[in-house]
Amino acid sequence: MTDFKDSELQAHEDAEKMLRLSIEAGGCSGFQYKFSLDDKTNSDDRIFEREGVKLVVDNISYDFVKGSTVDYVEELIRSAFQVASNPSAVGGCSCKSSFIVG
Repeated sequence: MTDFKDSELQAHEDAEKMLRLSIEAGGCSGFQYKFSLDDKTNSDDRIFEREGVKLVVDNISYDFVKGSTVDYVEELIRSAFQVASNPSAVGGCSCKSSFIVG
């Protein structure tokens, strides 16, 4: 995870909320990243923490994103978390929402 100083999640008043990253079939490249807020963990979750922000990834999704970098990006049209780099991906779309594995 990279620097989340100005992220919406860190500013959220409910400190128990965590950022969940999961992988779903679909998107323009075969698999897509899904970010959501969650307040509980499951027995197969892996938890990563940086600057008070917790990122939760289930065991199956972890196989697709192992070694990835998650970043909070602010652009003119949106501000959102995104997977900035994924060593498991051999390609993907320009919006960085979906990817192909090799």
